[in-house]
Amino acid sequence: MLKYKTKYDLDSSERTLFHREIILNKPFLKKIYVEWYRTLVQEIRSVPDGKVVELGSGGGFLKNIVPSVITSDIIPLPHTDLTFSALQMPFQDSEVSVLFLLDTFHHIPDANQFLKESDRVLKKGGKIVMIEPANSAWGRFIYKNFHHEPFDENGEWTIPGTGPMSGANGALPWIVFRRDVSLFADRFPDLKIESITYHTPLRYLLSGGVAYKAPFPGWSFGFFTLLDRVLLSLSQELSMFMTIRIVKR
Repeated sequence: MLKYKTKYDLDSSERTLFHREIILNKPFLKKIYVEWYRTLVQEIRSVPDGKVVELGSGGGFLKNIVPSVITSDIIPLPHTDLTFSALQMPFQDSEVSVLFLLDTFHHIPDANQFLKESDRVLKKGGKIVMIEPANSAWGRFIYKNFHHEPFDENGEWTIPGTGPMSGANGALPWIVFRRDVSLFADRFPDLKIESITYHTPLRYLLSGGVAYKAPFPGWSFGFFTLLDRVLLSLSQELSMFMTIRIVKR
């Protein structure tokens, strides 16, 4: 696959805007985002009224689908509503009904502080819904060998704060919500893991993501969607992503 060329630093706003242009103009990849956004949107129906917030909106376009969502990022961007750190959110106690994160949690430098802050701003019955890398056999193989971000299953709940995008551990969601699930339950008794769903074995990889030019046209998306379903029916260990739903009791 041919790689996109860019002179922009990974942690710069220009790089995020470059990624946004790729996502919006790459039909195969855009369809994946639309599918993921619809998964997130479904959760709005099951939460109390309140603010709907996306953290780490980055190059995404959730606001095109849910105009009422408050988009945000730690990097100042012209298309987001607010700029702030997920470790210190500008919301009152019990003001938010749902927090959406798409490939964002594994970039947060302090998971404990983030969950503490989420617990504070969420209403009772509110949710955190995130789509993150899966520590499956297939996902682990891909992330460790073909992805620029670290993937360390032996890591802690903190990661080096080198930058909003360069600082990362793809295994962080698994560490907090699988490996250390008992510790999570002890620290945050009001937050309950409602479900973890594994998905998307091949399609994101075959889209080329934001790093490589698309090897397959948009019209082939339906075929690969069917193939993904077949693979998932065999084993969740073939997934690359997981959707984690956490509800505040």
